Amino acid sequence: MRKILVTGAQGQIGSELVPALREHYGADQVIESDIRMVPTSPNPGLASAHGDYEYLDCTQAQQLEDIVRRHQVGTIYHLAALLSAVAEEKPQIAWNLNMGGLYNVLEAARRNNCAVFFPSSIGAFGPTTPRDKTPQVTIQRPTTMYGVAKVSGELMADYYAQRFGVDSRGIRLPGLISYTALPGGGTTDYAVDIFYQAVRYQHYACFLRPDTRLDMMYMPDAVRAMIDLMQANPSALHHRNAYNVTAMSITPEELADQISKHIPKFVIEYEVDPIRQAIADSWPRSVDDQAARTDWNWAPQYDLEAMTEDMIGKVRRKLNKSASETE
Repeated sequence: MRKILVTGAQGQIGSELVPALREHYGADQVIESDIRMVPTSPNPGLASAHGDYEYLDCTQAQQLEDIVRRHQVGTIYHLAALLSAVAEEKPQIAWNLNMGGLYNVLEAARRNNCAVFFPSSIGAFGPTTPRDKTPQVTIQRPTTMYGVAKVSGELMADYYAQRFGVDSRGIRLPGLISYTALPGGGTTDYAVDIFYQAVRYQHYACFLRPDTRLDMMYMPDAVRAMIDLMQANPSALHHRNAYNVTAMSITPEELADQISKHIPKFVIEYEVDPIRQAIADSWPRSVDDQAARTDWNWAPQYDLEAMTEDMIGKVRRKLNKSASETE
């Protein structure tokens, strides 16, 4: 079996995808890479400690090519990117990384006959997109650099599949909730930070309005979706890139209410960030993922209640462990 390369592996998704891939395929089959010189996994023992790690700047095409050839890579999960809020602050850097990096990955895949997973996002939609039950194929006119790069990435991945036969596949991820990695500059980061603040301080100041409804997904479901899609029979895939997937459509107020069932003294306040609120208001409130359910049997395992219970338990254990290690 040819090996799997994960770019941007030290980020929110990679921190959980890499261990899952190593468990599924074997630790020696997965190459973890990131722009950090030394791996700093937030979950020690699950990631880089049990497999190869490579320093990789995806904007450097030859560096990427060397790693793909040296490790005989057959599949690339390309996660390296700036997230929505950070990309809006640094649009030129975001374009260079998010698009330039993807181009280099697709070129390496073309030359070396690799399959590619590219994560798109609900950020690929815009204010003129239907916001409820957003269709699989619909208007995509995003108003952020992050979204522009995601739409462009979807089109470029499709082009490489049609023009060069690259086996490129992807999903449009909703907001992701994970206990492993801390927030990294996304508009939906409130749904991660709220758990840490609730467990530590029983208080959270949210940067979105209480009624801001967005699609969300618990990271274990997202990781499973990525692996399942890459294992799916290609003849069954009618869209290949950018399948809509969803698990729950929630507001900060609804999430806070659910947390209060486990932490009764929890209090939420709202200090709205105009930039992130504007981004959220341009995204879908819910998406239609019937195409993914039909083509490769996608179905989430966690709803709001199950996710909240699991997150609180895992965040508590993580914080307790960190406290005991510093004593």
